[in-house]
Amino acid sequence: MENLEKILRFIVEIEKLKDVHRKTRPVGLSRYENSAEHSWHVCLSALMLYQHADEPVDINRVIKMLLIHDLGEIDAGDTIIYASETPELKAAEAEGVKRVLGLLPEGMDTEFITLWYEFEAGETADAKFAKAVDRVPPLLHNLHGDGHSWRAHDVSKAQVFSINERIGKGCLALWELLKIKLNVAVTKGWLK
Repeated sequence: MENLEKILRFIVEIEKLKDVHRKTRPVGLSRYENSAEHSWHVCLSALMLYQHADEPVDINRVIKMLLIHDLGEIDAGDTIIYASETPELKAAEAEGVKRVLGLLPEGMDTEFITLWYEFEAGETADAKFAKAVDRVPPLLHNLHGDGHSWRAHDVSKAQVFSINERIGKGCLALWELLKIKLNVAVTKGWLK
């Protein structure tokens, strides 16, 4: 009974991810996406794309990584990717992940904390693919929204290509296709 109570507390706590607002708007909407929506979107995207991964991946592990990868934002908040790769923010996210997953019964948190660190390191086939897919929805939001977030935050072509080249580490064919679309965005003036 005690373990069930801890799991229920965890389930209530992760509701807070629905109130962490991101810097992009879902396609066709005027409001900004929340981090819980993003987690769902990247999981479904991974499920549709995993057969195109450069290396074989365990889609169950990938989905677990993507479901938990932003839990640290409950405490640390969301920052646009082009400004958020700082050691301070990564440390704050790590502390948040440990706190949130620490609500789970002893031992249950270990698997998920390990998966979170694996995702962050981005070295295994599963993590490379998960990190690749994590970048796809925000690009599509901008590509189908006149570059709204890029223009609002004065994001450059160099920043977009540099940050998102990680897509090519998990799914080169997907990155090649997205580069074509990004270059169209450049010609439209959406990226400086």
